[in-house]
Amino acid sequence: MSRRRSTILVSIVLAAALAIGCGDDGGSAARGEKALTAVATTTQVADFAREVGGDRVDVRQILQPNSDPHGYEPRPSDVASVTEADVVMRSGGDLDAWLDGLLDNAGADVPQVELIQAVERRDGGHAGEGSHDHVGEEEHDHGDSADPHWWQDPRNAIAAVAAIRDALAAADPDGRAEYERNAAAYIRQLRRLDRAVAACIDEVPAPQRKLVTTHDALGYYADRYGIEVVGALIPSQSTAAQPSAGDIEELVDQIEREQVEAIFPESSIDPRLERAVSRETGATVGKALWADTLGGEGSGGATYVESIRSNTAALVEGLTGGAQRCRP
Repeated sequence: MSRRRSTILVSIVLAAALAIGCGDDGGSAARGEKALTAVATTTQVADFAREVGGDRVDVRQILQPNSDPHGYEPRPSDVASVTEADVVMRSGGDLDAWLDGLLDNAGADVPQVELIQAVERRDGGHAGEGSHDHVGEEEHDHGDSADPHWWQDPRNAIAAVAAIRDALAAADPDGRAEYERNAAAYIRQLRRLDRAVAACIDEVPAPQRKLVTTHDALGYYADRYGIEVVGALIPSQSTAAQPSAGDIEELVDQIEREQVEAIFPESSIDPRLERAVSRETGATVGKALWADTLGGEGSGGATYVESIRSNTAALVEGLTGGAQRCRP
């Protein structure tokens, strides 16, 4: 390795240590006069729950926009929310494993729906349609061996919505008809989204569908739409990990060898690491993607549907060097 490259790689690793961090945390929403109170761990799960629950459900969202779920430390206000919940909705996997300690501290015996159990997981596991059978169970395997970023495939979002529908109906039988109507309408929207995303990615020539992101969070999206994941700057499914100089050197070589057009940062993480690798490889830095979290109002990723649309538009533009533009 040349002295210049060695110096650059060390600088990149230092940048990674400074850049990787969590966004601002926030408390749960105030309780309204609703038929049901549901606690949701992540921004995506909360968004799904609001779509299905509509006006009947007070959704209390633990993770706030731009918060990194991997290293979240629950707060006393979260304990209070869980204690008052009628149902708890978790994403599953190691993404929100911290919920176990929160439930223990709350001493609450609350029905749970664990959405990773309802979807097609990248490790090949599948728990069948819906996850209402898991509601009320005390022990789960949490899909720990699976990639936890299941929502990046809209087909999995559809399965999760069905599981949420069933969980809400089990907790509030009087609202079943409303939950079913809301879920059906949202599922139709998600199916349209899936078709539109596929059409957009089809505009990217197959040899240019090579993806490098901050961490390994878009595998489901890549599998769904025929994109090759070349690598990630943090070679892990968790942002809590940090790359070594050897990891970065290997990725730099691969980016150059594969002629990767763009490197895509994530919205909740400082992009200094991506800019450093960009300078070394000549690949451009694409627009930030919504990976582990949704954004605030007006961010372009405030809802699940907005996040997938924004990601797709960013990928089409970045992977083609600006030659193609398409927003689902």
